[in-house]
Amino acid sequence: MGSKNKLKRFRENDTFSNVIQPTRDDVFSGFSLKGKWSTFFKNNNPIILELGCGKGEYTLALAEKNPNKNFIGVDIKGARFWRGAKTALENKMQNVGFLRTQIELINLCFEENEVDEIWITFPDPQIKYTRTKHRLTNQEFLKKYHTILKPDGLVHLKTDSEFMHGYTLGVLHGENHEILYAHHNVYNNIQHSPEEVISTQTFYESQYLETGKAITYIKFKLNY
Repeated sequence: MGSKNKLKRFRENDTFSNVIQPTRDDVFSGFSLKGKWSTFFKNNNPIILELGCGKGEYTLALAEKNPNKNFIGVDIKGARFWRGAKTALENKMQNVGFLRTQIELINLCFEENEVDEIWITFPDPQIKYTRTKHRLTNQEFLKKYHTILKPDGLVHLKTDSEFMHGYTLGVLHGENHEILYAHHNVYNNIQHSPEEVISTQTFYESQYLETGKAITYIKFKLNY
């Protein structure tokens, strides 16, 4: 995408009522929506996050199927989720929002026990050892998720990376978290795979499947 196109999308994001783009200063000095996301959605329905939401395809698909829940796509790349935000507005979806911020600041954007579920869909596995701190299921990120999740809050990881799948299972077992479901190839296990996992596919996921790549999935609860 050209820089002109990106700038155009950034400017358009600023006009979208369903997009929040705080500065780092806003987040660190007391983010106005922390603990008050119900005012953004104008209801007290459950809040579900998609971290690293990209174009927001999963956020939109889940929101369409669950009108009584609120969905927030989180990504630092606003030019990407511009598409999802625009589609949500065009379709008058009241239960969708997008937050442009870094995921490591997530605990500064949501209050304790404010979030019901977290989806992590096709994150960069950050395979190099030096990139461990950027893996979205490392111990530090899990602690942040635990802070904002309700006591029975769920986390979902869907990825095409066998490495990320195995790494995450290792972290969860090592810290005695509760693994509710795990499979290394959900489309080979359709009878037992959760419907919300196999009925929604992102653009890239469809491409992975066409090449025969396995899609993995883990659903878990955090116990600290």
